[in-house]
Amino acid sequence: MVYNVEMVSLLLFIFSLSLLIIAHELGHFWAARRKGILVEEFGLGYPPRIWGKKIGETIYSLNWLPLGGFVRILGEVEYGQKVPLKLKKRSLAAQSLKDRMLVTLSGVGMNLIVGVLIFCLVYSFLGVPRKSDQVRVMEVASGSPAQEAGLQSQDKVLQIQKDGEIQEVKEMEFLIKFSREKAGREIFLLIEREGEDKFWVKVVPRENPPENEGALGVVISQSEIYKPPLWQRPFWGIKEGFSEAYFWGKTIVLGVGETLISLARGKTPENIAGPVGIYQATSAIRKQSGNWAVIHFFGVLSVNLAIVNLLPFPALDGSRFWFLIWEAVARKKPNPKIEYWLSQVGMIFLILLLALITFSDIRRLRSGI
Repeated sequence: MVYNVEMVSLLLFIFSLSLLIIAHELGHFWAARRKGILVEEFGLGYPPRIWGKKIGETIYSLNWLPLGGFVRILGEVEYGQKVPLKLKKRSLAAQSLKDRMLVTLSGVGMNLIVGVLIFCLVYSFLGVPRKSDQVRVMEVASGSPAQEAGLQSQDKVLQIQKDGEIQEVKEMEFLIKFSREKAGREIFLLIEREGEDKFWVKVVPRENPPENEGALGVVISQSEIYKPPLWQRPFWGIKEGFSEAYFWGKTIVLGVGETLISLARGKTPENIAGPVGIYQATSAIRKQSGNWAVIHFFGVLSVNLAIVNLLPFPALDGSRFWFLIWEAVARKKPNPKIEYWLSQVGMIFLILLLALITFSDIRRLRSGI
């Protein structure tokens, strides 16, 4: 029974991640078709092919490797590809610079749209997170001063007292700073707990807390869930969806920068994950926070796919886009042979990097980290 549950979870994960990649390819497919460019094949999964059927001018195929999909566009690769004379005008290479940019960036755009829609869906159903003027305890670390004092998850910290002086607690930063400054000395916190009268607790913040823990040993938050009228929620969801996409986009860009620095120093990046690591994270999120948190996580992944594909690295959309920028500035096409071989080398590097990250994920999984 456990095996069946895990197998279903794995299949759902593969299906969900594949949908994000297919959405990316659908962006390229839609843009190419809209501009009259011939799409030779739209594939689910990666070759070798299991099945294929030509509908109109396009082959729709099902392939053995299940993760994601691809589109094959006529003239996408200029070097080594012969385009029939009668189809020259319908190849990607024959299109205007503007149209080639549209086709190149449409996959990224589709992933951003999917990410925003996922965030919109989550917030429309669950409500909108917003900052409040109350600090709430979310988690209490085992063996921490907060646990010894009897603090519990969902407790609200209203006031703080030291040496007879009472101050309101309306910002997380204030509570964190105060606890650090008073480390090793007694302080009193006024707590509000659902179903009980307000009460004071005595706690002694730690001077040298363990790594990843604060002086009190709690995870705190100022967020609250605002549930506007049902008819307003989609509009709130769209607003928060764009805001969330911007936040994660910025976070991902910084993370990619750290990853590149690690690679330049010859270290295996520890802050990124491959399919195995993402599956592990998805399973953990589902167990801890439920299905809506997993859906939200895939929204983050969709934004992640968009940002990573914008990187100016060979074999990614970002590389092709910057070749087009160079063409616009220089007013001539780059050497297709150079572009082709850079793309091939980049693809090999990405495959090796994915293999390295996957190996690192499996090693962490087996060691229980």
